[in-house]
Amino acid sequence: MCPRMISIMRRNKKRNPDQCGGSRKSREPFAFCLGIVLTAALIQLAGRVKGDALVFPGVEVIGRVFVRLLFSGHTWMIAANSLGRLLASMGIATAVGVTLGLAEGMNDFIRALLRPLMHLLRSIPMIVLVVILMVLMPYPRVPVAASSLILLPMISEAVSEGCRRIEPELIDVYRLNSGFDLRIVFRVYLPLMGGYLRQAWVNAAGMGLRLIISTEYLVQTRNSLGKAIYSSSYFNEYQDIYAYALIMILLVLLIGELPGAVLRVYEKRKTGKKEQWERS
Repeated sequence: MCPRMISIMRRNKKRNPDQCGGSRKSREPFAFCLGIVLTAALIQLAGRVKGDALVFPGVEVIGRVFVRLLFSGHTWMIAANSLGRLLASMGIATAVGVTLGLAEGMNDFIRALLRPLMHLLRSIPMIVLVVILMVLMPYPRVPVAASSLILLPMISEAVSEGCRRIEPELIDVYRLNSGFDLRIVFRVYLPLMGGYLRQAWVNAAGMGLRLIISTEYLVQTRNSLGKAIYSSSYFNEYQDIYAYALIMILLVLLIGELPGAVLRVYEKRKTGKKEQWERS
């Protein structure tokens, strides 16, 4: 590369360091809204091609039902029940996944021993797992159990990878002072692998909600979003199905963005306190 081109690139970098990123971020909301319009147009087009307004109702019909469900107390009651099952499954998957992930990251034999089980949980069809669990336990417990088992490999593999990526010199520091215990896990290992665990948790939260609702549909869990969707399909109320789909999309977006937003606020406050301490 010639010196003149290098100097031009450096000058452009100094003049507009965030021009590309800023313009890209400014276009994202417009593109997102345009995507919503495109999706609505595709549904409308499918209705015209199929010629069946029952299966593909108009966008205005779906919009009216969506607003009605959005301001209904019953909708948020069943959504809260599904979110409660999601929190329970995430708690179980996180507790077991962190334990197994640490064991896999510290010991190659345990990693090889658990690999077939993790491959099985990651690749087994959900319907097969749900049918097996329906035989083994009461139906109300199946959504939490099935979602926990499917999310377990995602979290354990992230923890295992994060543990294996920790610099050995950092591990040797605590070994000079004390042995391995829970205090070391929370003060050394988890902070150092926080990026891996955070990304896995955000991905698992969005996937977990879809798993919970699908399982609720299969086992007919009372007072749940899955049961509401089943009832709507049974009575051929397809506009309600699309409206519930929009509500679930909002919940998935909220759950996916909330952990990152909380962490950004926490890191900002932590940085502010550090700057204030340095000034004092």
